[in-house]
Amino acid sequence: MIGHLQHHTHVSLRGSRVVRRRDFLKASAACGLAASAFNWTDVLAARADELRDRGMACILLWMSGGPSQFETFSPKPGHANGGETKAIDTSVPGIQIADNLPHMAKVANELAIIRSMTSKEGNHQRATYLLHHGYLPMASVKHPTLGANVADQIGNAASELPSFVQIGGRLPNSGGGGLLGVDYDPLIIQSATKPPQNTTPSAEANRFARRMQLLESMQGDFAAAGGAQVVADQLKVAKRATDMIHSPKMEVFDIEREPEKVRESYGSGEFAAGCLMARRLVEQGVTFVEVHSRGWDTHQDNFNAVRNLCGNVDQPSARLIADLKERGMLDRTLVLWMGEFGRTPQINPRGGRDHFPKAFNVALAGGGVRGGQVIGATSDSGTEVTDRPVMIPDLFRSVYHTLGIDPEFENISGGGRPIKIVDGGEVVSELFG
Repeated sequence: MIGHLQHHTHVSLRGSRVVRRRDFLKASAACGLAASAFNWTDVLAARADELRDRGMACILLWMSGGPSQFETFSPKPGHANGGETKAIDTSVPGIQIADNLPHMAKVANELAIIRSMTSKEGNHQRATYLLHHGYLPMASVKHPTLGANVADQIGNAASELPSFVQIGGRLPNSGGGGLLGVDYDPLIIQSATKPPQNTTPSAEANRFARRMQLLESMQGDFAAAGGAQVVADQLKVAKRATDMIHSPKMEVFDIEREPEKVRESYGSGEFAAGCLMARRLVEQGVTFVEVHSRGWDTHQDNFNAVRNLCGNVDQPSARLIADLKERGMLDRTLVLWMGEFGRTPQINPRGGRDHFPKAFNVALAGGGVRGGQVIGATSDSGTEVTDRPVMIPDLFRSVYHTLGIDPEFENISGGGRPIKIVDGGEVVSELFG
């Protein structure tokens, strides 16, 4: 296997994980290692341990449906396209955001607001895929999602808790492990106000063990008939689930263990509970947590709808950032607030805004990002990006850079094709300046 792959510029070391030969040779020289296949895994393991020791994590606050930039971080109160939305001052002189986000305004000193995000994809399914993977969907490749790549690179595989958790149910096209395999699929939490489904351990340990043995026995015939990989994947998931539900760390999913004052500080509702759970998970070493807010596809009654939606996410989002800061965790936890695209500058006859990927906004905090700034701008009407356009690959490259992950890293598809975790793009240097 290794001999075959040495004819290419990349050498497979563990399933889909690869390292460029020139990088290995540099590492070998620096470490005094012989350039042998035996030691290459050691090099990667040392690098992975180094990344894990930094304790970096990412929390993605996902506004499903496409949040209106005009009613969130890019208001246009002086133009007809801005509608009835007003702008308010923030904790940073000179920066204003929509009056729907008074709590986020108070933590603007921690926010880097990109107002010049731009894309060409205005279809919900494809745009959701794009903003989760950095790629558009392809029939021939199952791309790992952002959370899967982060879990692969800096997650702790030995942990009893999963490295990748999605809160708020399964989101179509948000992805999973893809070509990395089932180890990097997310644990789906339907509701943060309840314990994860089917995680109550059996009171009779022997009975549970017998059931697991029966499962393996029943799957034996299927494995022998050509389904060995499917069976192996299923048993792997079952084993990890078993370890998790018997772990004392399962209490991390119970937000009722938080003091009442802390719970109240996040506000009420599912999204608030999800943000609190996200902080608890990161605090326990989970690497990537995604919290979903739904309903942002405001084709009608946009102003009332977004006002209500912001009422659900404003306080929890701001409190999450402040809580991480107070606990000394913000510098190592990147928080992303975004959706799949923005909304049209023009207000339609139904009082709504339609899909608009040409210019939208993303907010980032923590993880070494310099807060208290706005990056990029749009025209007075909001129809064009007029300064510092930021493409999707630029954003992904910046996220990986922040977390200490090499954006040039390549996974290998089932057909032997190298797939970069980011295709093109440049780091948005202003985020760190």
